[in-house]
Amino acid sequence: MTICKRCIALLCVVSLLFSYSGRSQSLRPLDLRQVRVDDAFWSPRLKTWSTETVYDVLDKLEGKYEPDRPDIIAEKARWGRTRNAFLNFDLVAQGKKDIGQHDGPPWYDGLVYETLRGAADLLMENPDSALARRIDGYVERIAAAQAADPDGYINTYTTLMRSRQRWGTNGGDDKWQHDIYNSGMLIEAAVHYYKATGKTRLLEVAVRLSNYICTVIGPAPKLNVIPGHGGPEECMLKLYQLFRDQPALKNKLGVAVHEQDYLAMAKFWVEERGNYGEADGSHARKSDSSYNQDHMPVLQQPSIEGHAVRATLLATGVTATAVETGDPAYRQTANRYWDNMIGKRMFITGGEGAIADGERFGADFFLPESAYLETCASIGAGFFSERMLELEADGRYMDEFERVAYNNFLSGVSLDGHRYFYENPLIANDHRRWQWHDCPCCPPMILKLAGALPQFIYAYDDDGVYVNLFIGSEAAITMKGSDLQLRQFTEYPWKGRTKIEVDPARAGEFAVHVRIPGWAQGKENPFGLYKGRVEGAATLKVNGKSIAVAPEKGYAVIRRTWKKGDIIELNLPVQPRLISPSDSIATLKGKMAIAAGPVIYGLEAIDNPALARLHIRPGTQLKVQYKAQLLNGVNVVSGVGVDDAGQSKSFTAIPFYALGNRQAGAAYQVWLPEKPR
Repeated sequence: MTICKRCIALLCVVSLLFSYSGRSQSLRPLDLRQVRVDDAFWSPRLKTWSTETVYDVLDKLEGKYEPDRPDIIAEKARWGRTRNAFLNFDLVAQGKKDIGQHDGPPWYDGLVYETLRGAADLLMENPDSALARRIDGYVERIAAAQAADPDGYINTYTTLMRSRQRWGTNGGDDKWQHDIYNSGMLIEAAVHYYKATGKTRLLEVAVRLSNYICTVIGPAPKLNVIPGHGGPEECMLKLYQLFRDQPALKNKLGVAVHEQDYLAMAKFWVEERGNYGEADGSHARKSDSSYNQDHMPVLQQPSIEGHAVRATLLATGVTATAVETGDPAYRQTANRYWDNMIGKRMFITGGEGAIADGERFGADFFLPESAYLETCASIGAGFFSERMLELEADGRYMDEFERVAYNNFLSGVSLDGHRYFYENPLIANDHRRWQWHDCPCCPPMILKLAGALPQFIYAYDDDGVYVNLFIGSEAAITMKGSDLQLRQFTEYPWKGRTKIEVDPARAGEFAVHVRIPGWAQGKENPFGLYKGRVEGAATLKVNGKSIAVAPEKGYAVIRRTWKKGDIIELNLPVQPRLISPSDSIATLKGKMAIAAGPVIYGLEAIDNPALARLHIRPGTQLKVQYKAQLLNGVNVVSGVGVDDAGQSKSFTAIPFYALGNRQAGAAYQVWLPEKPR
């Protein structure tokens, strides 16, 4: 895989177009055009998501699916058809209002926009003219719906069902209506689609809507309204950054751009949480409670609370704003949120949200095996951790992104890319993926992370480059006025050896930071929430010569004068290991889990008929074998445990993400009770 010189020149222009000048952050992730993935583990998945999953989700949003859940089976029987998200836009475009008909939940518009965002990113990696034409058709329908409103407002549910309650006012509730959430997802989709294609049609829709939002929402005498669902904060920030970085773009649009207003709105939506108006009752609104992170001012909140998806997406926006502005209050809040989430509320698979009622975070250290663990919440946590990496330049944040990526994220979609999990408990019986759901929020979120993943493999700052993820790939970076290519070859996560070719256009001194995962240093969690002991140690070589591994903030820092043909070799100890929970986790006392590298394992009843009676000993010897014909190729971990009577029982474990792909509803569990010697 080679990026040609002409492509490098183009990438350098792109890097300048989408530069991060003016930001205060430590690290800059790459633009998607700067990276090409060629990886035995990830490339087949990216191909499946680009050629199967994105079409599957768009088809199902159009109503092209056979219901496989009782609620939507009954809906089809009642309506005589399946729901169609795009019909909502067509009805609004026809001038329909308060007709008492809307397909899907109020956030269906947002799911359309999130899918378009993910599709746009995937288009940059895998150009597809048919998909681009299809998206253009959807954009025209969205634009037609907006054109029916003189203000530029668009939210099909509110227009068709309760038009006098825009933004949740006049007795409405934006936590249900999702006016602002849907608006944010439209704005984000427009930014990503413009970057992917250079087309401005959806961007004009987004700017018109944003201008209207900034006209009606804000400090008194405007409406005191916050998003009923976190996420729009980062989206509005992205719109501001696009026009800040590309001021000439304003002249290409048929609508005025007020980018400073977009930044101010992003901050208003953060800072007005927990502020319900003045003492005299002016500019007042009702509290949305901790469910929507509105129980007290965000910049004072000591912990991450409430609905886990809302919370992680809000946290992502807070962190992105800290990166942008350097505001210490935002930075401190982001750190408090992340430390609490990772140190006291994170599940071993990277899942978040212990409680089904309200889809909430639980109390500190409440981490039951049967927890809810919504796919969207883990993805939100992944995006949050990546933004924290930008903010703090510390490898521990990418450790937790990686935990999400190889476990709870991948478990959310079947290997064929057509079926999905909403919840991802660590123990289950008859837990089945579905084709479509009454609330199918997870497939669009899966596409968003799938599309964004390549840009997080590497990052750079004024001092050097960072290798964050071990994914076979090639990247072109302009740093210190010089071009640099990085090429990575690896069989991770199944094997620990990675080769990185460092190829600067001209010899020069800079640092290459290579992440040494916490688990590879015997630190399963940065706060001791989980503990594991790894056999062996990470090793590094440069041009065949061994160098000491002495991580600084999670990275081995190799500073030297680099020249063409220099090679870094990293070897990580990916042998299987046992993980124990902190004593603070009451629900997991006396239990152990299996991991190898970043992958968490589970045991299915298919392989382990006596699973319910199986125990594991602390010193159990674990063996690993790669099976190319099983589950698209996986490392299988085996060992010998004991049953209730103390009789030896062999067991087989497969990656957590692969559970439920051979037999729908097969019983499984991640944590095994410990049997003392």
